[in-house]
Amino acid sequence: MRIFHLSAECYPVAKVGGLADVVGALPKYQNQAGLNAAVVMPYYSRKFVHENTFDTVFQGTTLLGTRRLYFEILKEQTNKLGFELFLIRIPGLLDRENIYSYPDEREQFIAFQICFLDWINWSGQTPDLVHCHDHHSGLVPFMMYHSALYRRLANIPTVFTIHNGQYHGAFGWDNLEYLPEVDFYKTGLLEWNGGINPLASAVKCCWKFTTVSPSYLQELSISSNGLEYLFYVERFKGYGIVNGIDTEVWNTETDPMLPEKYTAATVTKGKLKNKELICQKFGLSVNRPLIAFIGRLVAEKGSDLLPEAIEKSLQEHGDKVNFLILGTGDTETEIALQQLKTLYPQNCNVFIGYDEALAHLIYAGADFLLMPSRVEPCGLNQLYAIRYGTIPVVRSTGGLKDTVIDFGDEGGYGIRFNNVTVEDISTSVTRAIVLYKDTKKMLQLRKCMMGLDFSWYRSAKEYIDLYESLIPKI
Repeated sequence: MRIFHLSAECYPVAKVGGLADVVGALPKYQNQAGLNAAVVMPYYSRKFVHENTFDTVFQGTTLLGTRRLYFEILKEQTNKLGFELFLIRIPGLLDRENIYSYPDEREQFIAFQICFLDWINWSGQTPDLVHCHDHHSGLVPFMMYHSALYRRLANIPTVFTIHNGQYHGAFGWDNLEYLPEVDFYKTGLLEWNGGINPLASAVKCCWKFTTVSPSYLQELSISSNGLEYLFYVERFKGYGIVNGIDTEVWNTETDPMLPEKYTAATVTKGKLKNKELICQKFGLSVNRPLIAFIGRLVAEKGSDLLPEAIEKSLQEHGDKVNFLILGTGDTETEIALQQLKTLYPQNCNVFIGYDEALAHLIYAGADFLLMPSRVEPCGLNQLYAIRYGTIPVVRSTGGLKDTVIDFGDEGGYGIRFNNVTVEDISTSVTRAIVLYKDTKKMLQLRKCMMGLDFSWYRSAKEYIDLYESLIPKI
């Protein structure tokens, strides 16, 4: 079964968020299960590209409106990621360093999609299925089924995965000229709210769509930035599949970024050693519970409430708890957190930016991971924390609700709260402090978490089952 995954991101080639982690792992585990899965993404002038060797496997030209573009398809030589990796390079358009935020971003991703279809069409390839990820590849199903240029591809099934339904990639009808000649009578499949909406179009046109957790599938009908009715109407076409994590990368026994390796049997000793190193680095006491936050400092993650919630907890509990923040984003939040660090240097520290090795160390050394998200389609951070024996403290939404059971419930191992408020966050911090004192219970929960299976093996099989239901049996 030949599968192409189309994505704007793929770890470790280019990453902004969880989309990259999924696309960098799912195809690998699908290949291990017997599929022939490949990833196609834009070319970015980044470290991975410069440090690895690529062959040019196709060259051509295409039209973006009236603009003639030269493009080439580059293939990584060794399949070092566990799957074939193809990059689409367009000089002057898809050959830059950053992934997003260019003024011609719309043209970049439309051209990316057209070049992909031109390539497989002109090279005579007939994949069994095309799997598109987020709005950056959302126009592909429409063009495959409703453009005369790609008539040969019209019977190929498409699956569309929504990693974050808040972002649609919408633009005006004046840009319709960028698309290859399409069936005018089908252009309603592009439309939503008076414009062209790639995410909405993909949901309408794909054979099946998936979300990255079952709860998020339900939540899209309630909150999806204006597409609520569409998701309600198309709900029977959707499947919720919880993301997995790459257990070869996230492995406490082999993780090269951990100074102290450990297993479930040695979790107390191993986590303590890593915690000592973190506390030494950031001037915190190892004898207090360490509550960490790792992620983007944006409202979606609830990070705007962190400064007030942390200060409230420190005022209530004094020297009984430590906080460590790793992230970057909203400037006001960054400043407020830095001020907290100045006011409470013995109990709070902040690292503005992102450091992969430090993130691994924090997952291993922290006692709790705080995720007060307003929106969390799946979430991977809580899965990394669970894998590393760190108790997740999460708001009950999306994938957090699907993957974390409160320790007060049967079979539970985490802490959950219902509302994105300072009060709910600080109440959960209090629960964490009380739990931390019960060393026997802490050990029980850590061993329980480290024995759970959130690997891609399980999730990849669910995707394969979905594929097989769509591909005609010969």
